[in-house]
This record gives sequence, structure tokens and C-alpha cells, in this order.
Amino acid sequence: MYHHGIMKLTIATCQFPVDSDIHRNLRYVLRQLNQAKQRRADVVHFSELCLSGYAGVEFKSYKNFDWSGLSEATECVLAEAKKLKLWVILGSSHRLGSKHKPHNSLYIINNRGSIIDRYDKMFCTGPRDERSGDLKHYTPGNHLPVFTIGGVRCGVQICHDFRYQEIYRELKKKRVQLVFHSYHNGHHPQATLDRSGNIWGVIVPPTMQAYAANNHMWISANNTIARCSSWPSFFVQPDGVITDKLRNHSAGVLISRIDTSKKFYDASEQWRDRAMKGVLHSGKLVSDPRSRDRKSY
Repeated sequence: MYHHGIMKLTIATCQFPVDSDIHRNLRYVLRQLNQAKQRRADVVHFSELCLSGYAGVEFKSYKNFDWSGLSEATECVLAEAKKLKLWVILGSSHRLGSKHKPHNSLYIINNRGSIIDRYDKMFCTGPRDERSGDLKHYTPGNHLPVFTIGGVRCGVQICHDFRYQEIYRELKKKRVQLVFHSYHNGHHPQATLDRSGNIWGVIVPPTMQAYAANNHMWISANNTIARCSSWPSFFVQPDGVITDKLRNHSAGVLISRIDTSKKFYDASEQWRDRAMKGVLHSGKLVSDPRSRDRKSY
């Protein structure tokens, strides 16, 4: 695992019921920034589109959207990050030119209140005709930022991106140690979850555990908790163990601490680099007729 010496970092993984009301969302963000500061966090991680709300979910479309209100709210977050000297991973909508749909983004804000980079959701949901799902409302991105907080190399992901393991491998190639994965999976009718089963709640936590263990990295995974939410926010360590999680449908801040001097079990440590280069076996191959003959015992 890549290290800049021994580093320690405290992460605040936040959840609240994301809404169409930008100013209501802002109040949650500011409150949780202060809670995180009181608990000595270095970086505060918020969920997908937590400031702007989610088009097609919290509101119908971006027609007549309050972009000036979102800009003012974003400035408030930047000012608070500077005041509290906190890094912030903030989910929001990023406006493009008038002919283009906005990005579904994570702003990477440093502890001086400046946006140092932005991640735009790469795999927006929806068919290729872009008439439904995320693609009806959002333009995908193709930039995979890597940044350093307190000596720890970090990356970011948004919700449906988790369906594409190739992205996590790219982050591993970039020597990322910690991934902030922001989700938005709520507003489900309880009857629907009871009848059809909560597939998202079933598959997301173990997928994050597998990605953490296979790539030997920490993952902060949060979610909106707007009822009904599929799962609460949680944190995974590099051996794939979920260290802690919040209570669903209750706003909160989960504090997790990284210490790069701590050793974790890593089953694929010896051969991961070869697999990532396309060498799909361990050890040495041999030339043997009984190995080549695959139709007899």
C-alpha cells in the first residue's frame, strides 16, 4: 500500500434527508460541518446532490431551477469550510452552458475554503437514448481526480459508479488509499421495499466491502436518509470490514479514523499488481502435456 510515511486522518461521514429546498439542505450541511469540527474531523463527506437536491427525484427538472440560490448556498459552505478549517466533499449540481444539462458533481473543497477539483458522475443511470434516468437530467463526466488530505491519497465516486469495478481499479492504479463514495438512494415507498425486497440495501454494503478488500483501501459510503432510504451511511476498512454505521432515517455524523501504520489482512497483496497488468495467474506456469489435455482426468 502507498504511504507518505505514517498518516492519521479523521473522517466525518454525514447523512440527512436531502430535499428540493436548497436552504433546508444548507442548514443541515452547516450544522453537520460544525458537529464534525467539534468531533475533531479533518474532512467532512456529504452525499450525492445533497445541496441542490436531485432532479427527477426531489424535483421534476432544472426548468426554472434556482441557480442563484444554489450559488449563494455554495458560497456559504465555502466560507464555513474556511472558518472551520475543514476539507469538505460536497454533492451538488454543477451548471453548464445553456445548451447542456448540468453535471452531477462532488466539489472537493480544501481547508482554506477553495474548490481544488470536481468530480462529475461518470456513469449516470439511464438508457442510451437519454430519455430517462440520470441521463435525462445530467451530463456525465470523464475526469477522475486524485487529491491528498493530510498525506492520504483520496478519490471520489458517485452512486451508480459502483456498478463499474473498473473505476475502482483505476483509482488503485493511481495509488488511492481512501475513497469517498456518495450515494442517493431514498424516497422509496415502504410498501415497495416490503414487497419486492430492498435490492440496493442488499448489494451496496457488500460491494463496498469487496472493493475495499480487493483494492486494500478505506471507503466512506453515505446516503440520503429521505424516507424510505435503502441503507444508512457506513465506513469500511482495507480488509473489507465495516467498522461502523449510522442509524437509518436519522440525521447524523459518523466519525472514523485512519491510521496508515495499522496493518490489515490483504489476501491479494502478492499478485494484485500482476492481475492489474493482465497476468491472470499466480506463481509460474509449466509446460506439461497433462496440463494441456483438458478432456481427460
